[in-house]
Amino acid sequence: MIVRRARAADHAAAGAVTLAAYEPFLSGPDDDYAARLADAASRDAEAELWVAVAGEELLGCVTVCPPGSPWREIARDDEGEFRMLAVSPAAQGRGVGRALVEQVLDRFRADGAAAVAMSSLREMTTAHRLYERLGFSRLPERDWHPLPEIDLIAFRREL
Repeated sequence: MIVRRARAADHAAAGAVTLAAYEPFLSGPDDDYAARLADAASRDAEAELWVAVAGEELLGCVTVCPPGSPWREIARDDEGEFRMLAVSPAAQGRGVGRALVEQVLDRFRADGAAAVAMSSLREMTTAHRLYERLGFSRLPERDWHPLPEIDLIAFRREL
């Protein structure tokens, strides 16, 4: 497995993987967020899209949100942020999510960030266990609701 910056040729597969990974958390096929999840090209243009690949197979992706990116939601000036960590359902349990988060940590460490912050749906308990194993701590003071029915909980890891 290799983790690298996405290429334009990766966008369709990255969008499909993100949509598949988040499908259990959507309210149905008409959920407005589905189009945002599938739009990997916009994430790559306005932030940084990183992918995990094995040969020609795209296993997962993550959106890295550097300072100035419109994709940032909760990070402070001295923090990095990531969003939409997604692993193909067929590749889950193979270390793909861990490799992507480690890439995020390395990316922001190299930039001199003090920490990395992110938020996650309360229901994404498998992802929360990964974040905790990688040293993230809960930040309840930054929990928030982008919509009344959406409950996002915050995490932070010191670098």
